[in-house]
Amino acid sequence: MSETLTKLYAGYSIGPTCYEEVGRYCRAYGSRILLLGGKTALEKGLPPLRAALARTAPDMELVDTVVYGSECTYERIQELTAAYIDREIHMVFGMGGGKAADTAKSVACRLGVPVFTFPTIASNCASMSAMSVIYHADGSFADFYFHESPAVHCFMNTEIMVHAPRKYIRAGMGDTIAKYFECHFSARGDELDYHSALGREISNLCYERIHTYAKAALGEMDEGKPGAAFEQIVLTIVVNTGLVSHLVEDCYNCAVAHSVCYGLDLLPEVAQRFLHGDLVGYGVLVQLALDGMEREEKEVRALLKLLGIPVSLAEMGVAFTRERLAPVLAETVAGPDMEHIPYPVTEEMIWEAMKRVEFLAQAGGLQM
Repeated sequence: MSETLTKLYAGYSIGPTCYEEVGRYCRAYGSRILLLGGKTALEKGLPPLRAALARTAPDMELVDTVVYGSECTYERIQELTAAYIDREIHMVFGMGGGKAADTAKSVACRLGVPVFTFPTIASNCASMSAMSVIYHADGSFADFYFHESPAVHCFMNTEIMVHAPRKYIRAGMGDTIAKYFECHFSARGDELDYHSALGREISNLCYERIHTYAKAALGEMDEGKPGAAFEQIVLTIVVNTGLVSHLVEDCYNCAVAHSVCYGLDLLPEVAQRFLHGDLVGYGVLVQLALDGMEREEKEVRALLKLLGIPVSLAEMGVAFTRERLAPVLAETVAGPDMEHIPYPVTEEMIWEAMKRVEFLAQAGGLQM
């Protein structure tokens, strides 16, 4: 093992050789492993994991390797649980994106064993959060499944992650930026307990790190070489956001930006073309316009354009009419993420905020 290539921390390891540390962190829990992952993720991550186990933990056994499916559903979770409940599984490994990690966490919870995560894309914080997003088989949202604790340890192999499609890290950054703005917005005026206050302060890095390192990190991705900037972005998306999610009361995790995203998901032409983080990133602009934060709105718009996230509905191919946006406005205002915000928000207010975002996008970001 090269100490210069792998950085070890409480709860996570990051670096191109981090799989060498699996035995160190997992052996105390047993030896028999169920590995659940996405099809592509397993193609990329399983060979280096097998090789690392053979070198450093030959006593640990991959009892089975299973493609989790295409959606994280209660039906699939129950199916996998039933298949392995009597197989003497000591731990579950989850490899891939958010849905793979969420499935692994849920199966481990039902099996009563610890879970370890191996993200292969930096698109979300699922590998470090203590909840799973559950979907229906058709891909529509179903439920949030909360766990008592997050994964015991997360192994972030940057050599694998740097070669993932750029759209995933783009969306991951959009979602992560929102964590800062939504957490501070939803907590405004509240007297927070220690954990929520700590989480809110940690959320500051969700914006600052991306604002500082995004451009250099994208350059490292273009070169296929995971450097210091790429590592900062991966840590921010996976670790920072996951810690905030785990520390704060749930009502401080999301606000207008996520509610706008779920509203836009109702439009087929949007849901089929853009990832969650793309829509949340646009939602940040709507929230900032709603809240009168003109300087921040201008700065975020420039950052989103750098990332390749759409900054207007026109860029998404959505007709900007009240009639077309009626279901979006209704869902945005009625969504559960709007239940704890500092002041009442109406459909008209969201409409006016969207109008401002659209106008500034067309005007090149000039002030009204």
